[in-house]
Amino acid sequence: MTTALHAVPHLTTALTGPLLQLESHLLDHQAEIEAWFRDQWRQTPAPFYTSVDLRNAGFKLAPVDTNLFPAGFNNLNPAFEALCIQAIQSALERLYPTARRVLLVPESHTRNLFYLESLATLRELIARAGYETRIGSLLPDLDGPLVIELPSGRKVTLEPVLRVGDKVGLGDDFYPCVVVLNNDLSGGRPEILENLDQAVVPPLGIGWSSRIKSGHFGHYRKVAEEFAAMAEIDPWLIDPLFRNCGEIDFMKREGEDCLARNVDAVLSAIRQKYAQYGIDKPPFVVIKSESGTYGMAVMTAHSVDEVRELNRKQRTHMSKTKEGQAVSKVIIQEGVYTFETWGEANAVAEPVVYMIDHFVVGGFYRVHTGRGPNENLNAPGMHFEPLAFAEPCNMPDCAEFPDAGVNRFYAYGVIARLALLAAAREIRALG
Repeated sequence: MTTALHAVPHLTTALTGPLLQLESHLLDHQAEIEAWFRDQWRQTPAPFYTSVDLRNAGFKLAPVDTNLFPAGFNNLNPAFEALCIQAIQSALERLYPTARRVLLVPESHTRNLFYLESLATLRELIARAGYETRIGSLLPDLDGPLVIELPSGRKVTLEPVLRVGDKVGLGDDFYPCVVVLNNDLSGGRPEILENLDQAVVPPLGIGWSSRIKSGHFGHYRKVAEEFAAMAEIDPWLIDPLFRNCGEIDFMKREGEDCLARNVDAVLSAIRQKYAQYGIDKPPFVVIKSESGTYGMAVMTAHSVDEVRELNRKQRTHMSKTKEGQAVSKVIIQEGVYTFETWGEANAVAEPVVYMIDHFVVGGFYRVHTGRGPNENLNAPGMHFEPLAFAEPCNMPDCAEFPDAGVNRFYAYGVIARLALLAAAREIRALG
């Protein structure tokens, strides 16, 4: 625990102003906040698992992305595996109390060893929670077990998913009680998983074939407003402004006027908030595909001119996302600076918080030596620094300074759980 707390990135902004006040406010109202969350989880159960990307600008702390099919479990601090296991037990007991077997259905790429390391870790965690756990692949040409050796020395065994009637399983009469998806369904809903007489978590309807980011942040906006009213803060301090527009085709330059208008509107709204809080920084927006992950089809803009003057390379970058899916809709989101840096190189860093059920179970910093505080860090060249978020996110120390690591991490846990609550409402709405 001591090592992890020493490994806290430096916050390069002055420790005064809105964020310090926010952190102090969260500490002062911890009992009310935790009671509020307990009430929310009674009304809307949390997703099986979630990861949330946060940005800490020193004057604002907000989520910028929420992943309902998280990878990266291998980057979590192994010291807190016990908390992950306990949270998995809690989630599965709530969903299916008599479950004994779990089928883990992953993404269909087999060359991404980083992802496969995460998959191996996730399988181990579910197995250690007391469930017979195997990996069922949707690869179309897989006709038998495929064993892949990993750099860590571990192995993952992918087996073809078979369907018999209204159940799926594996070839040796392994029929699970629960199917855990670790596939974001960017390519669509697999027919083999439709209308099963087995629990599927997260549900098929929350994949990127159905879900859009502006939908999630619409739910988050309402959550932030409710929380801010309870905690008596300005919701903008924890909520990124956003707008979205209709159909767009970057290669044909169709929808460009709509995009420019919305970029201008968001930039104008940010300027007003910056003026209100005396923030002397140029506002910017992040434009990204309404669906999909992996940091693809993402760009920043500080002005409308930047949007209108995209060169062919930039338009090509914005035209497709994961699995070659065409980008036809985008969200224009307020850019939130990250003024946390890591190590002697002062590499820009952003926290990623992991939750299983409604428990914060860990996290890490995404670090990039080649990117600035106003750029997307989910890009080639990034690396991860694991931190033991688990205890700090739930146990603040009021005797310490509000921005001490233990208390900063509590603030991260609060904001991440707000995004988790928004995801829970999103799942309920999508059915």
